Amino acid sequence: MKSFAVVKLIPLLLFCHWLLPAAAAVSAEIQGPLVIVTSFPKTLFSRYKEAFEKRHPEVSVFIRSKKTTTAITFVQERQSEPVDIFWASSPDAFEVLKKTGDLVPFFKPSVAGAANIGGYPLDDPDGCYRGFAVSGFGITWNTTYLKQYKLEVPKSWDDLKRPEYGKHVGISAPSRSGTTHLIVETILQGKGWQEGWALLLEMGGNLATVTARSFGVPAGVEDGRFGIGPVIDFFGLSARRTGAAMDFVYPDNTVYLPANIGIVKRSSNREAALAFVDFVLSTEGQKILFEPQISRLPVDREIYQSAPADYPNPFSETFAAKGIGFDTELSRKRYHVVNGLFDIMITYRLKALRRAWKGIHRAEKNLADHPASLPRLEAKLSRARRLAAGVVISETQASAESLVSVYRPRKPGLPISAHQVDREHDWQKMSRQNLTEALRLAEEILEELTLLEAEKKDDR
Repeated sequence: MKSFAVVKLIPLLLFCHWLLPAAAAVSAEIQGPLVIVTSFPKTLFSRYKEAFEKRHPEVSVFIRSKKTTTAITFVQERQSEPVDIFWASSPDAFEVLKKTGDLVPFFKPSVAGAANIGGYPLDDPDGCYRGFAVSGFGITWNTTYLKQYKLEVPKSWDDLKRPEYGKHVGISAPSRSGTTHLIVETILQGKGWQEGWALLLEMGGNLATVTARSFGVPAGVEDGRFGIGPVIDFFGLSARRTGAAMDFVYPDNTVYLPANIGIVKRSSNREAALAFVDFVLSTEGQKILFEPQISRLPVDREIYQSAPADYPNPFSETFAAKGIGFDTELSRKRYHVVNGLFDIMITYRLKALRRAWKGIHRAEKNLADHPASLPRLEAKLSRARRLAAGVVISETQASAESLVSVYRPRKPGLPISAHQVDREHDWQKMSRQNLTEALRLAEEILEELTLLEAEKKDDR
């Protein structure tokens, strides 16, 4: 009867807003199905599923594997589908679901001395989700590939726009990957709106492809389809630790953010959900993150004392110095707008970007090699670069309530407002015109330099 009383009490406690700590509130006799929606790779979720079911044999864990953006929509719109836990890397994905009321408060956060990473709270101040690991972001590369093509190792975000990396870089679209959205936001927040987009657009000229999922980037690097890619750290670290010919670097101006886990409001097995959260935060659950095929960073600071040799510690001064403050609310607010801009200016404009930047880089090299100073051509080159690197709207416009309140991702059957259609048409037109004009200017510079060289030969 005691166990039954605890089970009956849980919904009441949730209704009253706060639960007791998970370990005290969860019945020892948990059972039934536990449905987890996650964007994590199988190497991670299958390991936790196996360990949790071994500890709780009366519970059957079912995994719904989805990319972050699809997982958000699944939780929000598929109300008849069972789901107990939402488990992903992106803090702003959890903020989106919290704002729509799809996550339930399930723990009482500590106010005084709350745990944080670089000043960012590891747990949601409102008690709707908890950090279970730390995510860092950086660049991975194929060591054999770089040697084959005689390319230098990338060390910074800015390196990704180097001309010699043309068609050697891969990235996933932020509209299809919450991880990539965080990387894009990291660059935008670390460098500022204009300079950040300038970097992303010039990097776009180096892209071999835009992959459909975030794990397509490390897979493409490992397979040698391209040599370099921005990724969440565990992709690069796990590849390196499991013997792949790959390496990884945390560049300056990166971020360290909690990867989170939360309980969905419509959960039908909250006892098991609470037990699962408790397990991933336990010493056993945190140590699983050290396993080579997983290679994630635990949130438990003390557990790094038993970490493998040379394992990165995001709480150390060395790593903390590379991080920047991250505004999750800003990222959440303009989430879909940033993703839409990336697709319009980069994903769907890949060939035009390559042509424009190839022309600009050739013009830059030829102009730099020219013995005489040519101010008129240098001014023309500067204009070409500004056009190719220019974002089509300002940061203020991107966060304007009139836009973000109506902007939605494009999906079959999902209505799009006339305002959004008009804005996207304007962005597409401006992006196309900018790249066309930038390429024209670069080609004019190359033609004029060719004529100057011809005239010199004639004079001889």
